[in-house]
Amino acid sequence: MRRSRAVRSAPDGVGDGGPDPVDVHVGARIRMRRRFLGMSQQTLADALGLTFQQVQKYERGANRVSASKLWEIGRALGAPVSYFFDGLPDTSGTRSASAADQDRQVHDFLMTDEGLELAGLYPRVPKGRLRRRILDLVRAAAGEDDD
Repeated sequence: MRRSRAVRSAPDGVGDGGPDPVDVHVGARIRMRRRFLGMSQQTLADALGLTFQQVQKYERGANRVSASKLWEIGRALGAPVSYFFDGLPDTSGTRSASAADQDRQVHDFLMTDEGLELAGLYPRVPKGRLRRRILDLVRAAAGEDDD
């Protein structure tokens, strides 16, 4: 069975050896959803009839996920296929660099165990003063006080 490696092509058509940004994004969304559900790579692999190493490669974007496999992953993770493309950076040049940087920061935050837990718990905090105080605490811890 031939395995396809997700390789970005340079303008002249020759691959530079790095994964395609779309494959990296899709893989990150797979990882984020799996972790949000508290599912291990092995559990997902078992549901898909794969090895956990293959799931790791998908999550890193090292191996491209076929359409049929993405559909299976969506079923296993309880997400529509479109979920894996949500937030895909706009490459048309219409978005600002700061918006792309903010997207990267949110993505990096949600890829951590703490980030996922905070993102899941914060909406449960009643709106109002307590939420603002939590935000103030995080700002102070990050050295971003509003003095």
